[in-house]
Amino acid sequence: MSWWRWIWLDLLSVVKDRAIALTLFGGISFYAILYPSPYLNNVPTAQALVVVDLDHSALSRQMIRHADANPGISVKGYAASTDEARQWLIDGRASSMLVIPEDFRHKLLRGKQVTLGYGGDASYFLIYSAVVQGLTQAGLDIGHQVQLRGLLAQGTNPTKAEKSLDAISLNAVSVFNKGLGYPAYVIPGLFLLILHQTLLIGTGILGAGQWRQHGYWHQLSPLAIVLCRIGTFTLLYCFFSAFYIGWCYYLYGVGLLASLGQVLLLMLPFLLATACCGVAFSTLFNRRDLPTQVLLLSSMPILFVSGFVWPLTLIPQPLVWLSQLVPAVPGIMGMLQLNQLGADWSQLLPRWLQLWGLLALYLPLAWWGVHRRCKQLALTAA
Repeated sequence: MSWWRWIWLDLLSVVKDRAIALTLFGGISFYAILYPSPYLNNVPTAQALVVVDLDHSALSRQMIRHADANPGISVKGYAASTDEARQWLIDGRASSMLVIPEDFRHKLLRGKQVTLGYGGDASYFLIYSAVVQGLTQAGLDIGHQVQLRGLLAQGTNPTKAEKSLDAISLNAVSVFNKGLGYPAYVIPGLFLLILHQTLLIGTGILGAGQWRQHGYWHQLSPLAIVLCRIGTFTLLYCFFSAFYIGWCYYLYGVGLLASLGQVLLLMLPFLLATACCGVAFSTLFNRRDLPTQVLLLSSMPILFVSGFVWPLTLIPQPLVWLSQLVPAVPGIMGMLQLNQLGADWSQLLPRWLQLWGLLALYLPLAWWGVHRRCKQLALTAA
């Protein structure tokens, strides 16, 4: 029988196995919708704010209007005290509160510093950050206007007064994430992690269930089994990769800076190394449920040690070194550098070579594991 015939039989085994088919086809489709959904709005907007206005002045009301005009904040109501405002937060009617002190207008007009009170649930750091930034900007705007009025009252030229208050103009330009949104930041690395984990789970379930059974795979040598399985899952995941990196990137507006040839050149060793790692990994189990359990527990640690959601300097160095044995780590960082940061191929070369090195590492391990399993099955049959 030809190699294509063996690969075709392997593909049929994948499709006919409900657990594997659900993990691969269902998981890839489900995660393509589930994970990006919380980030589709890019940044938190119109967060509910309750106001405690103890000053009741025209300036305090102007402060509230400025806060409500900020896209990240929506004033939902007023409370008579901080205790009442805190109850709003407990009941879920608001996510944050603003406390304006009773001497707000008096101190501002006399040129003294005023302390505004912000409160909120900091466990939702994105919401808390959006509210704090919005209220800070509103407070700065009010202070700017009061200072401008004072200068104009002293007879200062309006143009000079504006320039004196805005001596330094900040022009913030985002280099890579043009929209400053979360999809362009999270999705590229997350999708590669999904491809990595589902591929390992698929090979793990298939291998763990077949080592104790007789079938077409026992007509091949251990090396042929390994190569055939690598070819099967690499071929299958070429289509999944095209779905994620092609259609899903376009759907969610993720930036694409690399050429098609560069992406293919990077994905080839990534898929080969991951498939080979999966075959080696599958020889460690006799139960079909164990690979899924182990890999699901490892997903979050792999996500953090990949370096794009948490600084590597804050992770213990031994864990960083150990993570380099996981194909997802150089694969994710390589894709981000190439496709999102616009790196040259020379800058990506070390990670590309690392993926080929992982393939060279896991190939003999996979052969040894399959060889050991075949010997055990032969002894059991005898």
